Amino acid sequence: MSPVSRVRKTQSSNEEDAQQSVNGFFKDVLRDFAELGNEPEHLQVELLTSEIMGEWWEADDDLGPELIEFAERKANPAAAALLTALSVLAETADQRRHAADALAKVVAGGLPEPEWAPGFAQVAAGECWRTSDVYGDASSVLCVFGEGETAHGVLALVDFTEFSGWVKDVVVVESPDEVLAEMRDQAVEGGELVTVEQLPPEFANRLLTDGLAATDRFEDPEVSADFIRFRALALARLRSLPEPAPEPEPAEWTAEQRDEAVAEFFAAVSAEKVEDTPAARAVAGLIVDFGCAHDPRRPLRVGPEKLAYFLDALSDAENELDDELIDALGEVLLGWAEWAGARDGLSETAVAALTDLLAESLEEFGQDESVLDAYLDDVDGTEDGEPLDPAEVAELLDRRMFAIPSVYTEIGGEELELSPGDPEQRRLLVIGEHPEYHESLAGDEFDGEPRFELAVKTTVVDQLWENDPPEVWQAAQRLVEKGLEREEVLLELGRVLGEQLRQTEDERLEFDLEDYCRGLSALG
Repeated sequence: MSPVSRVRKTQSSNEEDAQQSVNGFFKDVLRDFAELGNEPEHLQVELLTSEIMGEWWEADDDLGPELIEFAERKANPAAAALLTALSVLAETADQRRHAADALAKVVAGGLPEPEWAPGFAQVAAGECWRTSDVYGDASSVLCVFGEGETAHGVLALVDFTEFSGWVKDVVVVESPDEVLAEMRDQAVEGGELVTVEQLPPEFANRLLTDGLAATDRFEDPEVSADFIRFRALALARLRSLPEPAPEPEPAEWTAEQRDEAVAEFFAAVSAEKVEDTPAARAVAGLIVDFGCAHDPRRPLRVGPEKLAYFLDALSDAENELDDELIDALGEVLLGWAEWAGARDGLSETAVAALTDLLAESLEEFGQDESVLDAYLDDVDGTEDGEPLDPAEVAELLDRRMFAIPSVYTEIGGEELELSPGDPEQRRLLVIGEHPEYHESLAGDEFDGEPRFELAVKTTVVDQLWENDPPEVWQAAQRLVEKGLEREEVLLELGRVLGEQLRQTEDERLEFDLEDYCRGLSALG
């Protein structure tokens, strides 16, 4: 069930229609609880409740208080079941009290509590385990609850490349013993690079509670469907673990502490490995600053994922690195990985594996320039043979990267790197943005309006790429300034083009260029 998704899709700007849509969602929720029957398993009730809460978490729209009031007004067996579940599973203490108070009023009115209410969501906490890579980039944490046939576990993946740890996936597993056996096997297969250990329950609570809160800090976290489904139930299970002691916020490093770390590195590393130059020190300073910002509890920790994330951040930085820093980057980063790895007590095997993986990340980082070449491979200079002005190159890249944001796509499950300068490959990159059409395209069933819309979009992208006519890019820039996203801009440009197209006797599509340009000029 995806109730909140249905609400969002049917909501209109009319407040009354929107409320009707929300009420429709509430009715769907009560219907789902009614279908559970009189004797559902506790976990079945918990999973349904968690799914509902996950939907409105994903929509960033907490409908809990309204849903509780709606159930109190309905006062039927399904409403009592819902209020019973929310009195235990709602995310905040205030909402749990709100649901419990509403349930008490419903029961006082003569409606009995659900037969399954006694002991609902009361589970015994068992052992907690963790597998981790030796670098501290990620951990899988398993917390066991219940005993015998009712035993189950909460399994979470914690990523330490941001916020000192955020939960990127969580799932409720039915056979925790089998999962623990797999974790131990992973540690054996990983040799020196993977560890498995039992955790004190209060430590596991701190790790996962803080990690789930960190996930909420992302504007649009990349989490799985399982995360959305099981998040609320995982939070409820964590409340049954021993309360962890409060952990103070990490102290922010001063400029002097950051300089000392850089100085310590250059004092320890040989000049043969890393030459001590202003550019090299600047790169080392960037590494320390990154660690302080993204891993404040262990700023100098090194791991393949953390350092790859550092390189990604450099690629995305608004201010480009100058040539001297780029030249020094690889040497400093590899030297830093060896120094910091040894400083953290990593084995020679772990340090060697780290530098090998880092070398691969550096190679990919160095390929960024070749990616840019794909956008410039047909650009030799001006008509008189002079090289293009840097501002002209920047404008050309802005336009072409707006038309085709990436040279990578996936079609039919196959990942492709294509050349946008080739019209046929450019069309494939456009098709890659529309996975909903891939199956029908492969089956030669693609026709009608979808085919026309894709052809129009491909034509607009070609016009942007070639800047012909220039009014297309001019209109696109005006629409962007108004706040439209890329896909919205392309839809507007395509609408203008589509209004101008007409079919000739030989079934070709033509348009009047002057009329088209006038339509574009009216945009924005």
